[in-house]
Amino acid sequence: MPAYLDNAATTPVCAQAVQAALDAMTAGFGNPSSGYAAGKTALERLNADRAAVSAALGCSPEELFFTSCGTEGDNWAIQMGAESGKRRGHHIITTVAEHAAVLEPVKVLEGLGWEVTRLKTDRTGHVSVEDFAAALRSDTVLVSMMLVNNETGAVFPVAECARLAKERNPALLFHTDAVQAFLKVPFTPDKLGVDLLTISGHKVRAPKGIGALYIRKGVKLHPLLVGGGQERGLRPGTEPTAQISALAAACQAWNPAYPEHIAALKHYALERLAGIPGLEIVSRGDAPHICAISLPGYPSEMLVRDLSDRGVYVSSGSACHRGKPSHVFAAMGLPKRILTGMLRISFSPDNTHEEVDALYEGLSAITKERISAR
Repeated sequence: MPAYLDNAATTPVCAQAVQAALDAMTAGFGNPSSGYAAGKTALERLNADRAAVSAALGCSPEELFFTSCGTEGDNWAIQMGAESGKRRGHHIITTVAEHAAVLEPVKVLEGLGWEVTRLKTDRTGHVSVEDFAAALRSDTVLVSMMLVNNETGAVFPVAECARLAKERNPALLFHTDAVQAFLKVPFTPDKLGVDLLTISGHKVRAPKGIGALYIRKGVKLHPLLVGGGQERGLRPGTEPTAQISALAAACQAWNPAYPEHIAALKHYALERLAGIPGLEIVSRGDAPHICAISLPGYPSEMLVRDLSDRGVYVSSGSACHRGKPSHVFAAMGLPKRILTGMLRISFSPDNTHEEVDALYEGLSAITKERISAR
């Protein structure tokens, strides 16, 4: 079996989620909007699944709206969040290290005349509360700051910044992309103090094609899409009940001890990898599941291919970059020799010490072969 160590890109679907999806597609295939028995059964299951996901997130079911993915949730929060505040101002704050699902809609709004402040990161990949405080303005209407960075594992000061923002401007909307944080670091939307929060199923052993947007009770957000009256009129389209049931099952199957297991495995990996000559640890990651290393002199894409040939799967950064240099690592001001050899390693509850050993052996073999070829 290959050693799959790219769980920040996507995760294998757990058996409970597979079974739940199968049940929803067979015995529970009805449309939740239909008035006959099969539809009512599907609606009951949908309500139970919503309750399960909202319990895992720490919010009420009425605050959870299912989407197709994290990208849709981010776009909805940013585009409609800005729209809701346009009479009060035209200033948005985000960070340079956000996922493209945040950076791109913000760029679109900037092209439409919105002013955007992008907070920089330091050499460890973190943003500072002081920089955020300095960026706040009386006409700031929207903030979007991720909770866990998908390439470094850095945890951003969302709670501190949200509290500061609300003290200065209670009407401001604060959004966080919590796709990499959900179930892995402890939080609830209420404790963070955010208005909008995005999650995605395929990062937590559910299938691709399902996510959710938390909208705090009392926040008025227009729908991004128009059509039917599903999701209380805010997210039209027949609910993907199989994916929703799978997400609910994945949440219920998640053991609270998993983050500790994952963190211990990451620690073991970093201790082993530190013994490879020339390897540099770029980010140990605050979150339990993500870290970043570099082998200067070895192009990232070459390392990814060579490791893949050896049955070890890692990435050179976000899978969404598709071979482009990582804007996250570049923003950290790292030397070019470090940037060109970057690898992101990310873990799930299913990973083992043996898989870490396979990564170590693969990288060790690559470096030895390179040295002997000189």
